[in-house]
Amino acid sequence: MRYFLDPFGCVKNQVDAENMMARLNKAGWECVSDAESADLIIVNSCGFIESAKRESINAVLGWRKIYPGKKILLASCLAQRYAKELAEIMPEVDGFMGVNDLAQIVQTAADIVNGGEQSTKFADEIHRADDDGRRFLPGERPLLSLPGSAYVKISEGCNNRCSFCAIPLIRGGLVSRTIPDILEECRALLERGIFELNIIGQDIGSFGTDAASQAAAKLPELLNAISSLEGHFWVRLLYIHPDHFPLQILDVMEKDARFLPYFDIPLQHASDKILAAMNRKGTAEKNLQLLETIRRQLPQAVIRSTFLLGFPGETEEDFSALLEFQEKAKLDWLGCFTYSREEGTAAYSMKGCVSVKTAAVRKQIIEERQIPITEKNMERFISQTLEVLIEEKIDSAAEDGENFWLGRLYCQAPDVDGAAVIVGSDIDSAGGESLRVGNFVRCKVIARRGFDLEVRLF
Repeated sequence: MRYFLDPFGCVKNQVDAENMMARLNKAGWECVSDAESADLIIVNSCGFIESAKRESINAVLGWRKIYPGKKILLASCLAQRYAKELAEIMPEVDGFMGVNDLAQIVQTAADIVNGGEQSTKFADEIHRADDDGRRFLPGERPLLSLPGSAYVKISEGCNNRCSFCAIPLIRGGLVSRTIPDILEECRALLERGIFELNIIGQDIGSFGTDAASQAAAKLPELLNAISSLEGHFWVRLLYIHPDHFPLQILDVMEKDARFLPYFDIPLQHASDKILAAMNRKGTAEKNLQLLETIRRQLPQAVIRSTFLLGFPGETEEDFSALLEFQEKAKLDWLGCFTYSREEGTAAYSMKGCVSVKTAAVRKQIIEERQIPITEKNMERFISQTLEVLIEEKIDSAAEDGENFWLGRLYCQAPDVDGAAVIVGSDIDSAGGESLRVGNFVRCKVIARRGFDLEVRLF
């Protein structure tokens, strides 16, 4: 049997896809790169916001139109959240499988392909069973990430209950993996030749706080454990809720340079009124103090964040507060999205809805004002000699054109930030181990190209 995976959603969803692929491969299935030759098309869906849900549904409809006779499985978040409803209105789907039963992928896939009735594998209620459903397969799972890089999911679900967020409806409350289990996965990935471990979760700052006897986060303890591993590699921390930022990790990162001074902290807003309505404990002042604390202890720190525009009740005064915060925070990287009204969330019934047009205009203003901030922040790396993780070689189409390589510096997270562009007449003659996809190479930053940084071999 052959399957084709069509992936959607975040990198947490990607790890789930990798684990499903590992189970299918182990059971004798073959992953193919084109849907034409597949017996089963798996749409690994996202159910977070309206635009993402629509994208996943359109993918199913598109595949059904192209291949009316093929079997289609809708998996992951959208299936978990709406399997009952979609089963009644989407005959285009042959089966559904949610996020809590990854161990069932082989049986579900076999049932669908063998002509069984429409299969619906999902949890009526979010639960965590002590079965094999969520065990990770670090030594076996194929990686959908960029060369040399892998994601390590240390927890599932979230206890923050931000009023706009549907994640707890889909993924449930926080459940942390054990440190020995995570350490085993990190060790296995390093043995496979991975150089960048991206630590992820809905909120890694809360890691370990789901234990009944554990009040303080165990992220510092986890980092100390990872620090015991030998070898030359990067560790990047992603998605730390600002209300639960464990400052002790700064000490660990200061002692071990393998922990990159890169922080993804989704601040979402700066109006104290809006933050409170979002069920966030922080304020603009507290969040600015957090940024200052990080930068004071780690001067090379790079900080990414996200802003949510158009939340119910957001006035022009609230938006002005966000603009003022943006100027003061001087974030290195910033992503923006507009509010999506999601049933089941606390914000769903809030009054003061902001028009789609107004939210979009505010988003555009924020993004335009961020451009010179990010460009100026990137210029501080010019003349520095830093490591680059190589990802791709680009051959020039012109006969007299120069080839170049693409990679990332520590200040550039995979997929979301700019790139390091390796140029120079000496790159083609370098050869050997120095220029190889998935490897480190030492370079000097010589210029900024938009959001990208131009570098030369050092």
